[in-house]
Amino acid sequence: MLKNEETSYPRDKVRVLLLENVSGSAAAEFTKGGYAGVERHARALGEDELAEAVRGVHILGIRSKTKVTERVLASADRLLAVGAFCIGVNQVDLKAATAAGVAVFNAPYSNTRSVAELVVGLAVMLIRRVPDKNAAAHRGVWLKESQGSYELRGKTLGIVGYGNIGSQVSVMAEALGMKVVYHDVVPKLPHGNARQSRDLAELLAESHVVTLHVPGGASTRNLIDEAALARMRPGALLINYSRGDVVDLEALARQVERGALGGAAVDVFPEEPEKSGDPFRSVLQNLPNVILTPHVGGSTEEAQASIGLDVSSKLIQYLEYGTTSGSHTVPAVALPPQDGTHRILHIHRNVPGVLADINSRLSARGVNILGQYLKTNDHLGYVILDVDTALSREAVKILREAKATLKTRVVY
Repeated sequence: MLKNEETSYPRDKVRVLLLENVSGSAAAEFTKGGYAGVERHARALGEDELAEAVRGVHILGIRSKTKVTERVLASADRLLAVGAFCIGVNQVDLKAATAAGVAVFNAPYSNTRSVAELVVGLAVMLIRRVPDKNAAAHRGVWLKESQGSYELRGKTLGIVGYGNIGSQVSVMAEALGMKVVYHDVVPKLPHGNARQSRDLAELLAESHVVTLHVPGGASTRNLIDEAALARMRPGALLINYSRGDVVDLEALARQVERGALGGAAVDVFPEEPEKSGDPFRSVLQNLPNVILTPHVGGSTEEAQASIGLDVSSKLIQYLEYGTTSGSHTVPAVALPPQDGTHRILHIHRNVPGVLADINSRLSARGVNILGQYLKTNDHLGYVILDVDTALSREAVKILREAKATLKTRVVY
């Protein structure tokens, strides 16, 4: 690692705040890298608490419960990056983070296996009506019968959303002898013998088991509503381990109660308790052949350790080299370090002429640029500059004076 103690911000003064019991693997990576100022909390913080706690913090680590709002970001006077130690980033106001020049990273693939395994297991439990038999056994009733119980082999699995998780579920399901059809908003190459349905209605009509693996947002809100549920084949099973607003739960409850659907497994809900042990209510409680889990699709020791390593690695690479691969806000740049230089990062609003302004200012002061890379998105421009070490302090001062500047820092 290249560094210069006179220019680089001391690692022992970098403040890292990790919330929601982020895996110890993340804290260990920061500590191993020389970042002593790591603070961990087991719970999420509300907006008021977080707005106060984030002052002076350079790196913020969260999971799915903490909301990083515009107000929180406005209070974050030193924030460089947010690490979402989970699959999605919908809990972060990406527009506000972009405007502030704050990089946002997540772990889109790290818990894929954990979710996929559980989905296949749930399909087995539901099609054998294990939830009802389990409940009866706990009541002291011996419900030994084969009626209404089936094998997965030969049945059709419909996968809505054929991304990282959906495609892995596809492979596992085929290994069990299932036929797989899938629907996605963009064409996807199938794994094995899977087949892409022409549309969602076709998939719903032919599938014995439907599993959802789509992102949240306006385009998928109530994707599975009363009309969609009515299109499903009689006795079909629905599994939702994606996002809580994708299914109309009241409509699902009605379909299960009247026997139109054979059961369901749901892990995510429109409104969820803040922490473990809090009261929980759902219209799906106490319905036959329904499995409810508390948002634990990716909650395995292996997945959390993998997520901790993945996101902390991205954050450390950003701190030490300016690498933004995987960022949802700052343009993705990965530039190898150069010996004998100091690296300076410059994030600015994407307006015409910024790079020309930077270069003319540096040239006028005699600063020698040994390496430079610019990448932009709709809102931001991100420049990495490797400059002559003798004039690095002067270069930083010049860059801070450039037009449309949001953030400037030396990484080594």
